[in-house]
Amino acid sequence: MRKALRWLLALTVFIGTLSTAGAATAAQPEATDIKDRLLSIPGMSLIEEKPYPGYRFFVLNYTQPVDHRRPAKGTFQQRITVLHKDVSRPTVFFTSGYGLSTTPRRSEPTQIVDGNQVSMEYRFFTPSRPSPADWTKLDIRQAADDQHRIFEALKPVYSKKWLSTGGSKGGMTATYYERFHPRDMDGVVAYVAPNDVVNDKDAAYDRFFAGVGTKECRDRLNGVQREALVRREPLEQRYEAYAAENGYTFDTVGSLDKAYEATVLDYVWGFWQYSLLSDCDTIPADAKNATDEEIWNSIDTVAGFSFYTDQGLAPYTPYYYQAGTQLGAPTIVFPHIEKKYIRYGYLPPRNFVPRSIPMKFEQGAMKDVDSWVRHNARQMLFVYGENDPWGAEPFRLGKGARDSYVFTAPGANHGANVAGLQEKQKALATAKILKWAGVASATVEADPAAAKPLAKYDFRLDKRGTERTLRP
Repeated sequence: MRKALRWLLALTVFIGTLSTAGAATAAQPEATDIKDRLLSIPGMSLIEEKPYPGYRFFVLNYTQPVDHRRPAKGTFQQRITVLHKDVSRPTVFFTSGYGLSTTPRRSEPTQIVDGNQVSMEYRFFTPSRPSPADWTKLDIRQAADDQHRIFEALKPVYSKKWLSTGGSKGGMTATYYERFHPRDMDGVVAYVAPNDVVNDKDAAYDRFFAGVGTKECRDRLNGVQREALVRREPLEQRYEAYAAENGYTFDTVGSLDKAYEATVLDYVWGFWQYSLLSDCDTIPADAKNATDEEIWNSIDTVAGFSFYTDQGLAPYTPYYYQAGTQLGAPTIVFPHIEKKYIRYGYLPPRNFVPRSIPMKFEQGAMKDVDSWVRHNARQMLFVYGENDPWGAEPFRLGKGARDSYVFTAPGANHGANVAGLQEKQKALATAKILKWAGVASATVEADPAAAKPLAKYDFRLDKRGTERTLRP
């Protein structure tokens, strides 16, 4: 009984704090400066403001419950940024699904609609991590609820149409947000979003690698990958020296040997994720006669020998936790490499999360999202790259979907975008984004071929690129 009363009291205090803050805000004259308006939101605080021509850019903290189902159980500070254009413009809600860049950037939809952009750091990526960290509170529903609270807090300020977007894990995040809060956004643009419906069925990835690009390119990549395992002993000696020089350790993955093999087995995947077919010329053509230096440099350039160290893995603990509890992760085979050269195979996410953090996989999470998208998608656009491995298991639309699309950019990698689509699809996608944001002209409404981004390209704001990790 006393425990229940303590919980009720804590909840009353939590709600009361928000209510008092809201009442105090309401009692003041309405703020007109955008910074004042943002900071009048209960739970919002300023970290810094950075100047950028034509915009106001704010780095902020927003107070979130650790557990949205039990808000009295504590809070944490979640970082967001606001790239402010004008309250009369639409707003794009962006997340990478990882950490947060505090440098002003525009996502492609933000440039297309010439709007504001709110960007969110995904929960449990530092510094947006509760302390102490209860990892059971890191799931797709809690993250969607984070976005929902931010949207509700900012909607009175940015009252025009809203779109959500993100690439890779950010595209997944935008999709999950739509599944759990389908009334918030007016449209969704999800880039290169993997959809691992059944975690232990990954034949689609094997089929992808058997046919991607050209045979000549595949042979080059497969040859270097195999040769790196054939020459394991001398190259691991170099790896050991490299790790000692940089202070790298291997406690999480278990050993330098495991880390070496994991890096080598990521090599072909990493090439297609980040490179283009034209980049095959940079891969040694005759791996068997290549020097150790050439093999090492090729693997390191594409996959990165620092990644599976403790220091390389630490920033991605939240991703691997989610991959091993809800998102799923691919397992692929290597038919071009004899079994005697492979000791561990493609390691599952459990190997990349400290053992002090318990993990249990939830079988139905991705099936639920996949089914929802097929039957309920409304004003959703999925963009994939033809040569991106993560697109081997894409989201698909069923009969229940309305005004939604899945497009693939020819020859594109994990950086695929609307600008890279073939012309008719590019025009249609641009027109839909403008329409969903409420800024399509009558000309565009009548003829999608007339659709163009409303904002001019800005190199610093709009430069595209994928984060160089082998994660989605």
